[in-house]
Amino acid sequence: MKIKIYTNPHCPYSEEAKKFFKKKKIEFEEISLFKNEAVRLEIIEKSGQMATPVIEFGDKLIVGFSENQIKELLQKKKE
Repeated sequence: MKIKIYTNPHCPYSEEAKKFFKKKKIEFEEISLFKNEAVRLEIIEKSGQMATPVIEFGDKLIVGFSENQIKELLQKKKE
């Protein structure tokens, strides 16, 4: 399952999310929303929110950094 993290460079929660995945040695693709209006609008449409990070696990989205939600999805991935 490919993990994408949509971030904003001034968002501390985006930084926390990236640190979490790096610490767990889980590969992810970072997509900055800072200067990419088309992707930013797409993520707002998908998530219904303007917050970052938006973490995409296949067809699942997590808005914000929730370590518990991420761990649950990672556990489901293993099963």
